[in-house]
Order: sequence, then C-alpha cells, then structure tokens
Amino acid sequence: MFLKFGGDLDFVRAEEGSGRESARDFVFRFGGADRWIKKIKNDKIIFMKRFAFIDVQNTETTTLKVLKFALDHEKLFSYLKDKWECEKIFFYPGIQHGDDSRGELFTKLTELGSVVRPKYFFTYKNEDKIAITNCPKCNTEITQRIEMGYSWKCNCDVELTADVLDHADKNTEIFLFSGDGDFEFLIQKVITKGCKVSIVSSAKRMPKGPRYSTSRLSTKLRKLTQASGSPVKFIEIDNLKFQIKKEA
Repeated sequence: MFLKFGGDLDFVRAEEGSGRESARDFVFRFGGADRWIKKIKNDKIIFMKRFAFIDVQNTETTTLKVLKFALDHEKLFSYLKDKWECEKIFFYPGIQHGDDSRGELFTKLTELGSVVRPKYFFTYKNEDKIAITNCPKCNTEITQRIEMGYSWKCNCDVELTADVLDHADKNTEIFLFSGDGDFEFLIQKVITKGCKVSIVSSAKRMPKGPRYSTSRLSTKLRKLTQASGSPVKFIEIDNLKFQIKKEA
C-alpha cells in the first residue's frame, strides 16, 4: 500500500528516546489501526506486510466464556482482510468427527481465501475427585468418588508455529490471536528477525473463587508487551466485538 505525505498523517515514535532514526521506528495511524512502516521512498510510505494467525479454540474460549459473545469467523476474516489489510489469514480450528456444519464453515473460509488447518478434537478423562465426609449421626467416615467427566482438546501449536516461522522476517507484521503462554518462545524468536508482533486476546479478568481472578492473556505474553521499546503489542479483542461477533 502506498500513501503520499500530506493531509492528516499522524506519526508516532515506536521507541521513545531510542535515538533511532529509521522509518521502521515509526508507526502510521490510519483508520484506528497502527501500521508499521517498512520504509519511506520518494515521499511514499511502504507498509510492512501483514499476516494473521488465529488459534481458533483459544480465541473462541476467550470471546465466549470471558467476553460473552460468539465469534463470527467470516466477519473476522473480512475484518482482517479489508480493515487490517492482511495478505494471508490462517485459521487453526478443532473439529469433531461428523460435525458437518463446522466443516462447511471452514470450507467456506477456504473458498474466501483463508488458509485453514483443521485438526480433530481428542477427548481425555478429567481426573476424578475424592470427597471425604463424616456421617452426622454416627460420625463414620464416608469416601465418595466424584466423576469429573471428559474434556475436548485440539492442539494446533506445531502447525501455527511452522506457518509463523515461514512468514516472519524484518518486513512483516504478525497478528497472533491467542493468549497462550506456550507461544512466548515463538514470539521471542521472530522478533529477533525484525518482525513486529501484535497479540490479540483479552486481558480482562474473570473471577476464580472469592479472592482470585485469572486472565486469558498469560503472564508470559503480558510481560512481552510491557517491556520497554518492545516490538510486541497487545490488542484487546473485546474492542473488536461489534465487528466480529455473531448475531443472534
């Protein structure tokens, strides 16, 4: 994308006080989104290439359980393509055997131009809990096993990591839709190549007991975004709610 200087350009130093003067120290604010500049040539701005990588299970859990809205995958694709001008958009979803409706959804996303790398869910049994009580009449100790049921899991971390490494270089900007701390090393690796990274998740807290709360954004990733002069940014996905939520 090329834009000439003039008009309402708003430049912001990405690294305050760093003393660096290259064009890549600046971001360009346009349409509410910051754009990293690859270089400035002949009074024209050349933006860095953008790619989006969506950990679907992690993102769906964040929007549904924490932010209380269902994700519309087609709206998300359109938003990333049209508003954030991503050149390629990758989805890493889990799918159950026989789930035709979800299969049709991701087939449609592929037809629209996204890259979809699905994996079948696998189930695992949650560890049972043991409850010990005493009979209120005879004080006899009673031991009871409580079935905790099964959980669904789909791990696409390897596929996502390989795709990110294939696309990361000094001329690229990556949007990673996940709050999973397992991606800390991957992010550290790609920023050494000069790649810019934006983590898209939610830092909002959800209660976990009377005195504690937790967040879908891991502490490891939070620290990466808070480091001084870091090329890693954080984008609160709840701010995109009305652009990407599924209508009832």
